[in-house]
Amino acid sequence: MRKLRNGTARAATVPVPVAGSPTAGGPTAAEGPVAAVAAVLTAALILSFLILGSMPRASADSKPVNPNDPRTPVTVTADALPTVQVDGVVWQQAIIGNTVYAVGSFGTARPAGAAPGAQTVPRKNILAFNLQTGALIPGFAPTLNAQGLTVTPSPDKSRLYVGGDFTSVSGQTRNRIVALDPGTGAVIAGFAPKVNGSVRAIVTSGTTVYVGGNFTTVGTTARNRLAAMNSTNGVLSDWKPNAQGGKVNALVLSPDNKKIVAGGHFTSLNGSAKPGYGLGGLDAVTGANLATPVNDVVRNAGDSSAITSLTTDGTNWYGTGYDFGGTGNFEGSFSGLWTTLGIKWLEDCHGDSYSIFAGSTANYLVGHPHYCGNLGGFPDTNPQSWHRALAFGREPTRTLIKDTHGYPSFTGQPSPELLVWFPDLDTGTATGQGQGPWTVTGNSQYVVMGGEFLNVNFKGQQGLVRFALSSIAPNKEGPRSSADSINPSPSSPATGQIRVRWQSNWDRDNANLTYQVFRDGVVVNTQAKSTTFWNRPTLEFLDIVAPGSTHSYRIVVKDPFGNAKSSTTVSFKAK
Repeated sequence: MRKLRNGTARAATVPVPVAGSPTAGGPTAAEGPVAAVAAVLTAALILSFLILGSMPRASADSKPVNPNDPRTPVTVTADALPTVQVDGVVWQQAIIGNTVYAVGSFGTARPAGAAPGAQTVPRKNILAFNLQTGALIPGFAPTLNAQGLTVTPSPDKSRLYVGGDFTSVSGQTRNRIVALDPGTGAVIAGFAPKVNGSVRAIVTSGTTVYVGGNFTTVGTTARNRLAAMNSTNGVLSDWKPNAQGGKVNALVLSPDNKKIVAGGHFTSLNGSAKPGYGLGGLDAVTGANLATPVNDVVRNAGDSSAITSLTTDGTNWYGTGYDFGGTGNFEGSFSGLWTTLGIKWLEDCHGDSYSIFAGSTANYLVGHPHYCGNLGGFPDTNPQSWHRALAFGREPTRTLIKDTHGYPSFTGQPSPELLVWFPDLDTGTATGQGQGPWTVTGNSQYVVMGGEFLNVNFKGQQGLVRFALSSIAPNKEGPRSSADSINPSPSSPATGQIRVRWQSNWDRDNANLTYQVFRDGVVVNTQAKSTTFWNRPTLEFLDIVAPGSTHSYRIVVKDPFGNAKSSTTVSFKAK
């Protein structure tokens, strides 16, 4: 759970900044990278977790045994690909073809691998980079005089709409929304609505641009946090739903352009709290409320709870949320149906969720979850450990169990699988809120994340990072636990027998690992085991040897790509 910091910039259809609190996820001694989690999980914790019925089933990763099983779809790898870096925070990204556009609060960009302050070039709150190489695109360099919060292309990709807090773009007056040429970054003439407060969400049908945020007028006309305008000339339309009690953080438009779902802090929509308590569907023509059964279940609104992002894959729609202090009830992500605006699935991993990308095979989420036990995922730890990037299956293959930690319970709701994909992203300092990634998007081959993180997988990579499918990734992420942790522990239960036991390992992006037992330098046993960082069972092999003989044993563990880790060699004499 986290509390949102009022007044801090927040992205529109992406995460909203969160305030520090005793559990706010700052870079303290209480927080450790994923690699340290296994060390703090005690035997008692593991045992209690298993008793709760949360043991994972089949495991999916970057090379699953059966990628056609909806429980085990393929993911991108956890290899952090070199990407341009920023000196602040990225709030949202959008992709056109092979170009990624990122907006936020930053002043310079620098190449991957460059230390802070080195090899910098000016980039004022907006930049573009090559999706395949991660390199900054030099010809795209507009400037925003204040932070950008949301960015979205027009359906024909001829325009790039940007919203935020700015009042000037490349020296031209633009009040919190602008249309740019996606190739050159030039301000497009004729589109210049005057919005009097932050624009935090933009969606467009091609003829109409819908905006949400924290404003009360467009030009001289009253519009309470929601408005629509002509996509070419910016002329305000008469679409004017009324969001009361808080900001609009996110908008998503149905594939047929007939429905819009709004999400945020607002407590009512057109005077209704159901739907309308932080979430509600609207008619894209009239602005009237639409029945939204998701809002019967997910109730996040007020100063201490919100829907933080909304997106669509053209088939379903998706959202994320947080709650701190009881004005809401949901932390995690959900998928909704466009036909009914009802629930397809939801996952209630606790710790805020800020943004979700619905990929072609898996869904990717950023935030700071610390407990996914209700759907068979990792347990809470003491001190807490946050996992800032997760992946889930696209289909509901589980049912949520009753929560036992005092959170609101979503018992019986359909849920997807938590997949084995655990890159390490740390906390940054740009916002002072102890957070890492805020936004995630991608395409069929890549996943891109933005935020204020400083390191990815313990290597310097600030603000932006890419991940890719195994076919185009280096596939260098291997077994993580130290050699000593998998050292063989031999015993002799009977004459002529040596039982070799060892603890299994884990991998950031592969569940299925293979173990080889070497006796005197020769492989005498091979076995496979699916593991996670929180579920590393003891494995064993019973070796039949000559009575009284002494032998040396070594364990080698490999992932499907051949990345290996070896234990030390241990000698033992049989009875």
